[in-house]
This record gives sequence, structure tokens and C-alpha cells, in this order.
Amino acid sequence: MYFDPFTISALVDEFMDTIVGGRVQDSVVVDSTGIGLEVYGNRTRHYLYLSADANAPRVHLVETKLRRGMPRPTQLALLVRKNLEGGGVVHVSQPPYERILHIDFETRDSGKYTIIVEPIERRSNVILVQDGMILDAARRVGADDNRVRTTLPAHEYEPPPPMTGRIDPAKLTREAVYGMFDQNDDENVTTTRLIGRRLMGVSPLMCREMVHLSGAPLKQKAAEADRDALFDAMQAYYKPLLNREWKPGIIEKDGEVTGFSVYPVTHLDGWREMETVSAALTAYYGAPSGPDGYKIAKKPVREAVRDALGRERGKLHSMKSSLKDQDELEKLRQSGELILAYQYTFNEGQTELRAQYDPEGDELVIKLQPEMTPLENAQRYFKKYDKAKSALENVPKLVAETEGRLNYLTQLETDIDLAGSWPEIDEVRQILQSMGYWKGKPAQKIANSGNSGPLRLVSKDGFVMWVGRNSRQNDAATFGKGGGDDLWLHARDVPGAHVVIKFDGRKIPEDVIEQAASIAAFYSKLRTEGNVIVDVTQCKYVKKIKGAAPGMVTYRNEETRTVVPRSEDEFEMA
Repeated sequence: MYFDPFTISALVDEFMDTIVGGRVQDSVVVDSTGIGLEVYGNRTRHYLYLSADANAPRVHLVETKLRRGMPRPTQLALLVRKNLEGGGVVHVSQPPYERILHIDFETRDSGKYTIIVEPIERRSNVILVQDGMILDAARRVGADDNRVRTTLPAHEYEPPPPMTGRIDPAKLTREAVYGMFDQNDDENVTTTRLIGRRLMGVSPLMCREMVHLSGAPLKQKAAEADRDALFDAMQAYYKPLLNREWKPGIIEKDGEVTGFSVYPVTHLDGWREMETVSAALTAYYGAPSGPDGYKIAKKPVREAVRDALGRERGKLHSMKSSLKDQDELEKLRQSGELILAYQYTFNEGQTELRAQYDPEGDELVIKLQPEMTPLENAQRYFKKYDKAKSALENVPKLVAETEGRLNYLTQLETDIDLAGSWPEIDEVRQILQSMGYWKGKPAQKIANSGNSGPLRLVSKDGFVMWVGRNSRQNDAATFGKGGGDDLWLHARDVPGAHVVIKFDGRKIPEDVIEQAASIAAFYSKLRTEGNVIVDVTQCKYVKKIKGAAPGMVTYRNEETRTVVPRSEDEFEMA
């Protein structure tokens, strides 16, 4: 799913009604390729997110204040802060039928600036320009990366090459539609694909919708198209779009938002209208703030974790299946010995031997390979015995190691669910890569992302709490921040946060323990449950598991609290 030019046009109208005339109060670096602007206008604060993420570029308003997702700002973010904060938004525009958005600013001291957003997959960018010259960009593109168009500081801004030879929807005629098909020499091309090649400003979703409105099947070959019906459908479809009569909406399937549009989508089930374009985009991409943000960025990481869990579970099942109990092991050895003992009684083509190893034991039924000699049959059973014996000696250790990896991967699954910033997402990616579970290109560490640290909270009574929201933070909270007499909390039997309450010489009140337990439950796999059992002990009773990954521990002398999961925002903190 991507931004088509009409989505950009709808955003232009939305921004003209909301942020134009407003003043930039604040800017924030949300992630390595995205910035946020707080614009105050018409007695309302608007939060604008601009991202050049290669897989999910976007620009839209969000309802809540954007949070800083990196410890240090990017060079682009520094320039935006220096030059745009305090300035006014004076205009928003779009080159005709292009997936490009221009936001113009004017400041008292340093003049006029433009932020150019190019939300084009794999070539996306956010560029700060003054007087036609690039000050900086979220993604710098040199001549080695693109011989046609460079995007570097101190270079003149060059827009992407325009599309040529395509029909302007505003000038669409019946003759032009007929010409599209008459000039087609690809007998296998579908009507949908042909429209996409010949019209300006269309997306695959739009092409499918026009074909559907014409009454044709979506996979119809262009040679079979009813050109008059298609022209009538196109005219009806384009009329509200060319009049800028937007109907933003989202497409839902099985509870998941799978697409967005600024026009009704009738060829798919689950389309419903949204109040604004930004609301539709936020529903699809997720709000880039808080623990529920970064939905698109989390998706490939979550899939990698689940794939790794599946692989390790398969290994564990295979290893456990290979284990044989001691009785089965002995039967293999006994079968080989009995074959040798009775080999001179075998008849040609014999397929089994029935004999007792122990006069007081049960008769063994031993399957034979008739094409083999008695000696070869005996050796076959002895080989099975040696293999099973080796498994009994080695597999239990391998099973324990695999179970340890499964426990850690289950923790990582919770880590990515709870991740609320790019550094926290990146930590899970880097761990998966180090464990050999990251497919495709190596997970490059996000520049300047640093390492995320445990969350520090202070109760209204002055008690300090440390909350680890992923495995590495858990290790830091428990063994870096925690002391022997401090209290340690963790949701029972599930992955989740290590929470430490610092002991400062005062008895820790029960209400503080209850708060910490609720927070531990909230940052656990059971965060959506009504009640969660949380274990409470002292840090001195918590030990690292030898050879295990960070954050994997054992503990003893615990008490329990049963609490409702609640975030720190729901408590009164100092």
C-alpha cells in the first residue's frame, strides 16, 4: 500500500485547513528518518509527522504529542529546530499528479524555507530547502546511489523526473480510452495493468476499482475489455476526485487495517469511511508515539521472532521424538544379540524372529530384512542401539539449550510488542541477527540510536522504581540498578518486565508495591488480562541463569500479588 497522488492532494486540503497559518512551537526527532512538528494555530495544537522510512514513508497529522525516539537528533532535525521553530506555516502544495508534498514556512529572522516530502517507497525522502538549495535531507543520495538525481546539502533541489506520455485524467476522452487499447501490443496484459501504464496519478488500487465499476472481472485481459463501459466508469470515478471531494477511509480484514484511500473502495469488503485523511493513515500505519506506535516497523521484526519460534519448536519436537526410554534401548541391543544367537535357524526369506531374551520375560518380535544376512540384520540393530544410546547422552543437553532459546525468543516476542521507540525495536532486530534468525539483508544498526535504558519512575512518596521493558533493560534494571535489599517484581510464568523498587531505609508501603506490580503486569505478555499474578522478592534472591541470554533469571523466596495491569501514566508520580 502506498501514497497515490490523490491521497497527497487530499492531505494538501487537510493541511491548508489545519496547519497553514499556524506557528511551529516545537520539533522532535521521532526516528532516524522521521521528524515531528508541533504546530499551533486556530487555538489548536496539531502534531505533524513526516517520515522517509524506506518501507513505510508517510506524512500526516497524529492526535497525540510525538515523542523523541532517538537519544541524539539527526542533522536534519537540528536544522529544522534551528530554522523552523517559531516560524509560520504559510502554504502547502503539490506538483500536479506527483507523489510529492511541499510545506512552506516563513520566519522573521532567516527567511523562507520549504520541507519537501517524497513518500515514495525505497526512494522516500524528507528534504529541507531554502531558495532552491538543499540544506539537508533525511536520506542523502549521492551520485553513486543515483546517477540521475543527487540529494545532498549545498546542491540544487531537483524534483523526480516527471512521467511523460500518460493521459491527464482531467482530459480523459472516449477517444483516448479507445487509443489506450488500440496502441496496446501486449496480448497478455490485464485491463487493470494497462490503465496503470497509461493514466497519470493512478495506483493499483484505483485501477482495480475502475475495472470493477465497469462491471468487468479484475483479472480481465485488456483485449476483452468493454471500452465504452470502462470510459463511463472512469468518468464517474474521477469526477469527485477532480472536484476534490474526498472520502477518506480504510480497508479492514479480520480485524486488521490492510489499506487506506481517499475514495470509496467497492471491490473489496471491509472499506469504511474515516473522518480525515490523517485518521485513515494513522489507522493503517499506527500512531508514531507511545508503546502502540511503529506498527509497520515492528511487523517484520515480529514475523522474524515468530518464524524463529516455529523453527526452534520444530527442533525441540524432533529431538524429543528421537529420545528412546531405557527399555526401548535395551530391546535394540537384545534384538541384535538374539539374531546372532539364532542365526543358524533362519530360513531363506524369513521376515521376523520370535524369541525370549529373558526366560521369564516377554517374547520379542524382531523384524528382519530378508535380503540381508543374519549378521547384517544384527549389525543394523546394533547401529540403532548405538545411535539411540548417543541420543540419550547428548540430546537432553540439546533439549535444555533449545528450551532456553525458546524462552528467550518468547521474551523477545513480548519485547517487540512493548517496544515504544526505534532504539527498542532496533535492539530486538540486532539480537535476532546475532542469533542467526534475521533473514534477508543484515539489520543495520540505526545511526545514533544508542541503547535504550530502563524506565525510571518515582512514586509520590519518593520511592524510585526501575522498569525494564525488554530483555536487555531487564538485565540492567535487576543487576545494574538493583541492590540486595531492593524489591524485585515480575509477572508469574510469562515474559515481561523486571521492576525494581529501591530500598532507601524506609519500609516500602504496600500501595507502592501494588503500583509496581501493576506496572510489571502492564509490561508483560498478560497486559490485556483482567488480573495478573505478580511475584515479589528481594533482588538478592534473583540470579542469572548460567549461559542464558540477558534478562533470563531464576528466583526464590517470592510472595505474590494479584493486580490489574496498569501503566505508569495511570498513577500519581512525583
